[in-house]
Amino acid sequence: MKKQSDFYSDLEPFLQCKDHTVSQELYDVKRNKTYDMLVTYPVPKKLEDYYKSENYISHTDSKKSFFDKIYQFVKNFTVKKKVDLINSFGFENKTILDIGAGTGDFLKVCLQNNWNVFGTEPNQQAREVAVKKGILLHENVADFSNQKFDVITLWHVLEHVENLSEFISQLNNLLSENGKLIIAVPNYKSDDAKYYREFWAAFDVPRHLWHFSQQSISKIFTTENFIVEKTLPMKFDSFYVSMLSEKYKKGKMNFLNGFWRGFVSNWKARSTSEYSSLIYIIKKS
Repeated sequence: MKKQSDFYSDLEPFLQCKDHTVSQELYDVKRNKTYDMLVTYPVPKKLEDYYKSENYISHTDSKKSFFDKIYQFVKNFTVKKKVDLINSFGFENKTILDIGAGTGDFLKVCLQNNWNVFGTEPNQQAREVAVKKGILLHENVADFSNQKFDVITLWHVLEHVENLSEFISQLNNLLSENGKLIIAVPNYKSDDAKYYREFWAAFDVPRHLWHFSQQSISKIFTTENFIVEKTLPMKFDSFYVSMLSEKYKKGKMNFLNGFWRGFVSNWKARSTSEYSSLIYIIKKS
């Protein structure tokens, strides 16, 4: 197992980003050449304080603004696609653990598809919203240490995990021998990331501690006795991220420009496979 310190060694300057959601503070984003991964530096001592914002939409079901409504509409569509994906695996027991389950929408649809659902979410407000949907979420992954799951999902969660190496080791212990690990993360090598640079919304410092490439996911998980079986695009993410990036860059929302940059990013990714966000289907090696 790799040490946590390995991810903070061999760093070189990459760019500097601003926390647009909570603190307005500046953070360095450095490149780890060994893993082809970017690292947010430094990590705040009270990282949980940086999630305390009404603008952190994954912890609410807010539909206040037009942008919120777009997010919720797309979320409902993509949740169905995610469930179609896990249904395609054909597991008999159909046990699933969703880590960082937010307000429970994904697990709710899994339950409707006869999955035995389990989930974690550290944010109390999000857990309370999930309970109203009939989804009981635990606060910590450690609560499931004696269980095995056919599928473990992390939808835009891995980039938030503080102790990366220890966490991946936990995933290995929780996943059944023939199970599937599904990880979705932003891709800093996408065209929209290159275009917006320090204004790219998916950097989301300091909440996003790690910024992955396809090479870094493959290398990190290979050292932990996993193998990447398949990679799938998340095509809607480029539009959402580009619209938010426009706001960060120019101080106001420009839906037309954001939509265009999202389209361009997806178009270029048809030949490069570098989509704004990617889903990795991973199994034990």
